[in-house]
Amino acid sequence: MRFFPNLPAMRLSMLAPIVGLSLAALQPAGAAEGVQVFSDPSKIAAIGGSITEIVYALGEEKRLVARDSTSNYPKAALALPDVGYMRALSPEGVLSVNPTGILALHGSGPREAVDVLKKTSIPFIEVPEHYSHDGILEKVRIVGKALGVDAKAEVLAKELDAKLTSAEKQTASIKERKRILFVLSIQGGKILAAGAETAAEGMVKLAGGVNAVDGFSGYKQMSDEAIITARPDVILMMSNAGPPVSDDELFGNPSIASTPAGTARKLIRIDGGYLLGFGPRTADAIHDLAVSLYGAQVTD
Repeated sequence: MRFFPNLPAMRLSMLAPIVGLSLAALQPAGAAEGVQVFSDPSKIAAIGGSITEIVYALGEEKRLVARDSTSNYPKAALALPDVGYMRALSPEGVLSVNPTGILALHGSGPREAVDVLKKTSIPFIEVPEHYSHDGILEKVRIVGKALGVDAKAEVLAKELDAKLTSAEKQTASIKERKRILFVLSIQGGKILAAGAETAAEGMVKLAGGVNAVDGFSGYKQMSDEAIITARPDVILMMSNAGPPVSDDELFGNPSIASTPAGTARKLIRIDGGYLLGFGPRTADAIHDLAVSLYGAQVTD
């Protein structure tokens, strides 16, 4: 894996479901191959945390017979059988729950397992992932269409559209935008950070911030010089992914300590699924991140 030469596979597997990493490759989000409808949506296996959240938000959770291990919200979903990690699926595990349909977020894998599932008699619908306002609405409409509840999906999409628009407007008047460095992990003293086309960058932009790094896509180990040059005002991390990194460990890193964020010890930690899920809760996550960044400057 080009971007992660020194990151152990086990540690990566703990982080990947939240930030959108693939253990096989880093791939851009793709588009669905046409909207499909399940002929029998009575027993659906949901693969991907935001997919499961959307099904619950639509009030269609009675259709679910299984979830993947990244689907841990709402808490009621934890009672469903777990068919495994969305990027390390086994066809046998998914088929063991006898679903009448499989609803999977783009990037589910490995590719070989997905290919096997697509060749079975069980309908497989892939939902695209775009880290944006419109991308969330698209997911809602596709999930609703697949389940045969288009009208309910349109109601939810309009509700989320209004909430997202309101959340984004909260930082519209802010002149000086914070430069944010999203740190995925620290491995051997090296910082693994979020570049372009990532869920982290998408959230930073929606909350009125600026990604402090550019020049690469995905998540990449950065040199000390690159971090110092990035001049982040704030470090953003997930609060629940992988081995914990203490504040002292983070700010004790020489490159981080040399930045404005390091000097001010400015660190924001937010639950990874909440922050980067791009689902029904994203408007709230935008608000919470914006308040953490700008405080009283955020308008209601």
